[in-house]
Amino acid sequence: MFCTKKAKNSIGLNCFFHRTQFGRPPLDTTVLVEQVGINEPRIRELGVASMPRIAVLIPAFNEELAIASVVLTAKKFADLVIVCDDGSQDMTSEIAKQLGAEVVVHRRNLGYGTALLSLFTRANELGADIVVTFDGDGQHDARFIPDLTAPIVSDEADLVIGSRFKDGSRDRTASWRKIGIQMINTLVQAASRKQYSDTQSGMRAYRAKVLRFVYPSEAGMGASTEILLKASKAGLRIREVGIPITYGKGSSHNPLAQWLDVAGSTVKYMSLEHPLKFYGIPATISVMIGVFFGIWAFDNYVSYHRLVTNFAIISLASTIIGLILGTTSIILYAMTSLIKNHLSR
Repeated sequence: MFCTKKAKNSIGLNCFFHRTQFGRPPLDTTVLVEQVGINEPRIRELGVASMPRIAVLIPAFNEELAIASVVLTAKKFADLVIVCDDGSQDMTSEIAKQLGAEVVVHRRNLGYGTALLSLFTRANELGADIVVTFDGDGQHDARFIPDLTAPIVSDEADLVIGSRFKDGSRDRTASWRKIGIQMINTLVQAASRKQYSDTQSGMRAYRAKVLRFVYPSEAGMGASTEILLKASKAGLRIREVGIPITYGKGSSHNPLAQWLDVAGSTVKYMSLEHPLKFYGIPATISVMIGVFFGIWAFDNYVSYHRLVTNFAIISLASTIIGLILGTTSIILYAMTSLIKNHLSR
C-alpha cells in the first residue's frame, strides 16, 4: 500500500512510505518530496484536450553539470518534467527546480529502482497520460521523445524501449558493454520467453495506466529488467524503437557491480516466479547423478569387494544437494502461491 504523511516540521515536506510485496513499492523506504511549482502543460496553452499529457521522468544522482541541458531539452517535448534527486551531494535539485522542473528529493541515495518508483508515483499523481524515462547525464536525445511515444499514442504499444541496437540507432556502444548487455538480454529472454535487443536502456515510454503493473521492487539497476519481466507477465504490448545514445563521462558506479546487480535481480525474479522449474530441474538432475554414482559404487563393491570412495562421495553429495534444492522449490512454490492468492482476494 502507498501512503502519504505530512512531515511534522515546518519545511512542508511530504514523506512517502513505500511497502513492497510482490511488485509493490519497497518496504519502509522514506522519501522526501519537495513541493515546487508545476509547469502548466502545453495542452492547456493550446486548448487541445484530446492530446495526451506527456511527462519526462529523470532519475539523477550528482548530475549538476548535465541536468540543466537535460531539463531544458526535455521541456520542449513534454508537458511535465519531473526530476528525482536521488541523494545528490551537489546542486542537481536546485538547478532542476530553478528551470521549472518538479523535483522529488531523496535525502540519501536509494538507488535507480527506488528513484523510478518515486517518479512513477509522482507522474500518476500529476495526471500524466504517457511517461518517458530519461537518464540525467545527457546521454539521451530528447528529440526522439515523439518517436518513442508514437506507438503509445497510436495505441500500438503500452511500453516502448529506446534501443541502442535497432535500425536507425547509430550504435556506438563499446564492445565490452555490448557483451554485458547481451548476457542480460539472454537471461531476460529465458525468463520472459520474449526477445529484446536492449534490456538496459534507460530511455523508455510507458502508458501511465500500466505503471501499476510494473512498479519496481528492486532498489538498484536490476529494476530495468524487473520492469520488463513484470510487463511481459502482465501481457503488456512492448515495442522497441531505435534511438541514438551519446556516451559522455563514465558512470559513477562500478560497471561490474552494476552488471552483477542486474544479473542477480533477474535470477532472483526468475527463482520466485518459477520456483519449481528454477530449483526443481537442477534438483532432479542432481538426484539422478547421485543415484548413478551410487549404483556405480555399489556395483564396484559387489564385484570387487571394495568401496570406491570418490564414487560414494559424489553420490552422497549430489543426492543431498538435490534433496535440498527440491525441498526449496516446494517450499517457495507453496509460499508464493499462498501470498499471490491472498493478494488477489
